[in-house]
Amino acid sequence: MDMLTTLDALTVAGLRKSYDGHEVVAGIDFSVGRGTCFGLLGPNGAGKTTTLRCCLGLTAPDAGLIRLCGSTVPDGAQQAREKTGIVPQFDNLDPDFTVSENLMVYGRYFGLGNAAIRGRIPALLEFAGLEGKENARIQTLSGGMKRRLTLARALVNDPDVVFLDEPTTGLDPQARHLIWERLKQLTARGKTLILTTHFMDEAERLCDRLAVLDRGRLIAEGGPRELIATHIEPQVVEVFGDTAARWAQARKTLGERVEIAGETAFFYCHDPAPLLAALADAPALRYLHRPATLEDVFIKLTGRELRD
Repeated sequence: MDMLTTLDALTVAGLRKSYDGHEVVAGIDFSVGRGTCFGLLGPNGAGKTTTLRCCLGLTAPDAGLIRLCGSTVPDGAQQAREKTGIVPQFDNLDPDFTVSENLMVYGRYFGLGNAAIRGRIPALLEFAGLEGKENARIQTLSGGMKRRLTLARALVNDPDVVFLDEPTTGLDPQARHLIWERLKQLTARGKTLILTTHFMDEAERLCDRLAVLDRGRLIAEGGPRELIATHIEPQVVEVFGDTAARWAQARKTLGERVEIAGETAFFYCHDPAPLLAALADAPALRYLHRPATLEDVFIKLTGRELRD
């Protein structure tokens, strides 16, 4: 069956895009089921932003097929965007308008009448935890309030699909948890979320499925627990201290894999008992024993080197 005849909210097949002879998206395929949260992960420069721009019809692909909300993109991008909401990485709220005025202006972009938008504002502000802030100026809001308002604004047209580009970057833990709770409410209501994030715990909490991009290629895809079970040893022991690297070099056989980064040695194990016993005889070292996480998978697949 043709991938583009399915009932998925978004389907991407064979997507390619190059700039100045450099292929930044190199023939990727993925699909997003309706009513799910899908995470697109990758280091800086992996091709995430270009992929999302192509999906929204903001950048023309060199090759490939995209279907969003039942419309083929880019030809049907306008119809598709009428059914989508976008939370950009950086808030672009208009500082000259109040909270409610920002929602009013944005709603008009979708052809909504003033009365219809006003009717939606109370529920949107309640959802965003901004009750009583209708007449507040943007510059009086905290960072968390601005982020929640940007999320509410993305919902003004009651979209089927919401794109979220690093929605909690720069927020304190309390604000992050509130955003997470609101996003879970959206999927419970049948909305489809497409999320990019550098917080692996965020992806692990929110996403039903994930795709990991690196250098324009899709290198892994699956549910968070599935990716952890497939790509990484189940137990991790982090050993740190001035002598940790030297100590770990002499005891590499205590783990299936050992990675050393600065003054920290990461032991990846199925059975950490021999390593923990050895550490009991090394009081000068500190250590942390924990289950493997999605961040461990991400580091293994994309490397520890810094990306700019």
